Amino acid sequence: MKRRPYCCLMSGTRGRLLLVKRRKMDKISIPIGPQHPLLKEPLSMMVDISGEKVLGGSLRLGYVHRGIERLAQQRTYVQNIHLIERICGICSHVHTTTYCYAVEALLGIEIPPRAQYIRALMCELERIHSHLLWLGILAKHIGLDTIFMHTWHDREMVLDIMEEVSGGRISHAANQIGGVRFDLDEEKGEMIRKILIKLHSQVEGLLDVIESEPAAIARTKGVAPISPDLIKAYGVVGPIARASGVDVDMRRDASLPPYDQLEVKVITHSDGDAWARTFVRVEETRVSLNLCETIIREMPRGDVVVHAPRRVPEGEVIIRSEAPRGELFYYLRSDGSDKPARLKVRTPTLAALSLLPVQLSEINVADIPVVLAGVDLCIACADR
Repeated sequence: MKRRPYCCLMSGTRGRLLLVKRRKMDKISIPIGPQHPLLKEPLSMMVDISGEKVLGGSLRLGYVHRGIERLAQQRTYVQNIHLIERICGICSHVHTTTYCYAVEALLGIEIPPRAQYIRALMCELERIHSHLLWLGILAKHIGLDTIFMHTWHDREMVLDIMEEVSGGRISHAANQIGGVRFDLDEEKGEMIRKILIKLHSQVEGLLDVIESEPAAIARTKGVAPISPDLIKAYGVVGPIARASGVDVDMRRDASLPPYDQLEVKVITHSDGDAWARTFVRVEETRVSLNLCETIIREMPRGDVVVHAPRRVPEGEVIIRSEAPRGELFYYLRSDGSDKPARLKVRTPTLAALSLLPVQLSEINVADIPVVLAGVDLCIACADR
């Protein structure tokens, strides 16, 4: 039956009938970005909306492309450590850790066990810092300002540890080819333990809020669910994949030292929605706190660096590690010179961005910030 362009409405106390022309709600496309309040980094989106429903969207990247992979071919292996550290400001240490393990694999050297533990400690502190940063942003988007302030206060404690240990809050310059640049004494180890004890109780409280706060549940439960099949089809990794029931974690699967000697509990959830992604990240924060305590307690004594030859022999290697947002993939090829012949980096954010238009379809307009925050975007990583 063909829909008529007019409808009847009642008007006034005497019930007069009015013939009113229908207004057809067409699809409209709204540009968001590249500069907008949802993200501090530039990302351009075109969102298709009909009424209060989002029909879909498209993305445009490249605003902070720096050509880092090409720049790496023009610098020596040692100079590249400082370049690689600037791929991402949130997970700078895990990038240099993965790169240094790749160079060390080509050189055929093994760093001292104490250096391996210090690298892992910094990686786990970085994961805690990243997850608390993300949780604060999500809380801000859904109107839980108290949680935002608490999580960012806790994050400051983690940054204080990193500053005390390495001298830098964001760029730590901890790694060098052959080991690390600093050692941990007993005094710093005790300071870290005391802060970790405080953080444990804070994270427990955050988990209670997520599981019981009606506003948090209403804004995240059932929002933008992702099936395991979509996760695998798009190559999504990290907490997003684990929140959809895909059991993958490079700390366990790739077994970089010293994770091959540590028991890593992998947190998964089956719902795949925004609430599940929140749950996984908060639980992972608790796991990382436990790992930090284990690393400090079991850290072997000894040197923190070994001599590394300046000239890297010909060859190629692939190293995978677990960044806060997921699997970090480094491919490094050497032609025997003092500069890499090729460096290829795959960060976890790009695959998550590819899935974002699918997540945006058939959601409410008010849920757009929740979906974007749930992805934990890092545009600097994706663009490089």
